[in-house]
Amino acid sequence: MLAKLDQLANRLVELDQLLMHEDATKDMDSYRKLTREHAELGPLVAVYHDYQQADSDIAAATEMLQDPDMKDFAQEEILDARRRMEQLDLDLQKMLLPKDENDDRNIFLEIRAGTGGDESALFAGDLLRMYTRFAERNRWQVEMVSESASEVGGYKEVIVRVAGNSVYSKLKFESGGHRVQRVPATETQGRIHTSACTVAVMPEADEVADVNINPSELRIDTYRASGAGGQHINKTDSAVRITHLPTGIVVECQDDRSQHKNKAQAMKVLATRIKDAQLREQQSKEAATRKSLIGSGDRSERIRTYNFPQGRMTDHRINLTLYKLDFIMDGDLSELTNALAAEHQAQLLAELAE
Repeated sequence: MLAKLDQLANRLVELDQLLMHEDATKDMDSYRKLTREHAELGPLVAVYHDYQQADSDIAAATEMLQDPDMKDFAQEEILDARRRMEQLDLDLQKMLLPKDENDDRNIFLEIRAGTGGDESALFAGDLLRMYTRFAERNRWQVEMVSESASEVGGYKEVIVRVAGNSVYSKLKFESGGHRVQRVPATETQGRIHTSACTVAVMPEADEVADVNINPSELRIDTYRASGAGGQHINKTDSAVRITHLPTGIVVECQDDRSQHKNKAQAMKVLATRIKDAQLREQQSKEAATRKSLIGSGDRSERIRTYNFPQGRMTDHRINLTLYKLDFIMDGDLSELTNALAAEHQAQLLAELAE
């Protein structure tokens, strides 16, 4: 590891020289790549320099041990430096872990009502609000792509696009089955009902670079949109349904009045779903060798329970229970998403140590 860190430290010096050169900004694409690489390496090399300093402190304190008057002080210095080195070593290992190439991508968030009928649809609406509030806290943009509203409120199915800084990295562990336990508004006996929704978090694909879609393998249908939108949206064939024949994936989009915009949006969702299917296949193979399914993309797994009578949320993958359900449903997800990310990171470190 140290040899690699030395190489990265030398590379940072090289980048400093390249960026200071008078011709650096002549090629802006190259300049942006260099500045991006510099921004990524800077924090890592800074931690490495702290590690080297701690190592030097140990060497200096070891020499001081020869002086009887400085022995106690030197021993304290050595212990302190060793503690620092242990923590810095762990920090460096984390920083050197392979990065998920999708972490910086925007996402398509898909929520589907499952078992539980009307209550499940209402819960789907609650989940959408929870993620929307979390997006607001992170200053992300949320754009409605497709919705199938329930007659009693909520959604049978809803898809939104979430755009912003590192969206996928923070929400990628939300895919799976979400179970709710509460007394429905229509329940006269006060009995607790259990219902469920499935959530899919899909990194937005670049349909040109990421997925090769053959136009001859698509069936595109247009139809009149239903639901809200005024007279215009219901009088024209603005809604678009695209079927990808090889996989059977069907995408519908009717949120915009423009058929052209709906088609473009539907193609984005289609490319994302195809990429997502490929990603889940890869992750499921990797998960077969892991004890935990965090990051496996397995949506058949029940990952979380929201118990309203007890005011608690339990994530079953990491055995985390938080008694602040009202705050969580209002988008306070940071403690949860950070815990999931930390557990995933710990898994990766354990695999490297094997």
